[in-house]
Order: sequence, then C-alpha cells, then structure tokens
Amino acid sequence: MRVIMQQQTTAIDLIELINNKYNEIRNMIESKWNASNDITITNSEWLIITFIYGKQMSISEIAKELGISRQAAHKSIKSLGAKGLIEMNYLENNNRNKFIKLTELGERCYIKNQEIKIGIEVDVLKKLGTDKMNILKELLCEDWI
Repeated sequence: MRVIMQQQTTAIDLIELINNKYNEIRNMIESKWNASNDITITNSEWLIITFIYGKQMSISEIAKELGISRQAAHKSIKSLGAKGLIEMNYLENNNRNKFIKLTELGERCYIKNQEIKIGIEVDVLKKLGTDKMNILKELLCEDWI
C-alpha cells in the first residue's frame, strides 16, 4: 500500500511541476506581450491564432482540433474579430459556413508572439545549458503518456 501511495504522490508532483512550469511560461509570455502591445489577447485567443496561422478554417474545425466547444471557439473568434486580428469569410456558394483567417495585424501579432517565445527559450537555454535543454526536449517529445 505504501508503494502505491508513493507512486501516486510522485505522479501528482510530476503533474503539478509540469503544470506550474507551463503556467509560469504562459505568464511570462503574457507579461512580455502586454508590456509592449496595446492589444490584450487571452490564452484561448492565442491558441486559436497559433492554430490558424497560415490557414483558413471553419469554426467547427477549430473547435474540434483544439478540443473546445463550438460556443467557446465562437466567443474567442468574435473577440479576435473585434480586435481586428481575424476576418470571417463565407465559402463561395455557401452562406452557412464561415471560414476564419488571420488579418495582416493578426499575422504580425503571431510573429511578435513567436519572437517572445524564442526569447524565453533562449533564456531557458542559458539557464539549463545545451545538454539539459536537449534532454528536456527529448523527454517532452517522447511518448510517455
């Protein structure tokens, strides 16, 4: 019984460690973005921006691929549209399905955000060193879940 409890505690600790690092990184990205930009973009909106960069997709496709409800996707898309980051178009001969794509402003925001992420990755590399960074990336890429 004690071994099972230790395994459960270790698993919970690992999950919490990963979750905490993810949240730290998201907060760093958000802080850096907000410090140099007037447009506030939520984490959900960033997921959509990142996902549709260079593509044109329907709201249903976005919701399905991101594992969120159609309503949640629609809410974020409506907000992104109000900020001028995406545009909605109808398919020719089909006024029912809207397709979403980034505007020029949306693409510039995506690129700026990628630059922020690269900067954070460089900072992590400086702290961990090349060997540990490579090990970390390898471990995260492996199929262990």
